[in-house]
Amino acid sequence: MTVAVRPAAPEDRPLIEGLMQFYTYDFSQFEAPGSDRFDVDEAGRFAPYPLDPYWREDGHWPLLIEVDGKRAGFALINRDSHRGARNDRHMGEFFIARKFRGAGAGSAALKQIFALHPGQWEIAIAERNAPARAFWPKAIEAAGGRNLVCHQGDGERWTGPILAFTVAG
Repeated sequence: MTVAVRPAAPEDRPLIEGLMQFYTYDFSQFEAPGSDRFDVDEAGRFAPYPLDPYWREDGHWPLLIEVDGKRAGFALINRDSHRGARNDRHMGEFFIARKFRGAGAGSAALKQIFALHPGQWEIAIAERNAPARAFWPKAIEAAGGRNLVCHQGDGERWTGPILAFTVAG
């Protein structure tokens, strides 16, 4: 398996918008019963993700992930913090298509992402997302993240664990 990560160009935006529908679909399973979040519109689509900053503002990096030359996912990196910290990087969103999961594609992509973006990182994990809570600590360590500290969200800005760590340059 060959995993490649590259910066997304403006012409890649429709691809990320399409993949975002699958990401949102996968993420919708963690929404509480009875919630109106992640409902589809009359055309059967989820609400568009606010991607404009990733092509218009400094401190935003859209990345595409390929496995064996096939489109497999994306990462959206920014400098936000769900705990009010100063970060060099924050994993806004990370998606690997289901057919590529479980074989190490996510960890391999993360290692390349860290090589491109060293510094102080933060990854916030939704409390209900048990697969992500299992994946991220192991993937961070395997990809070279160090000094991992798990903070708990304050319930207002974020509900769930917030992983803070360093990636050497």
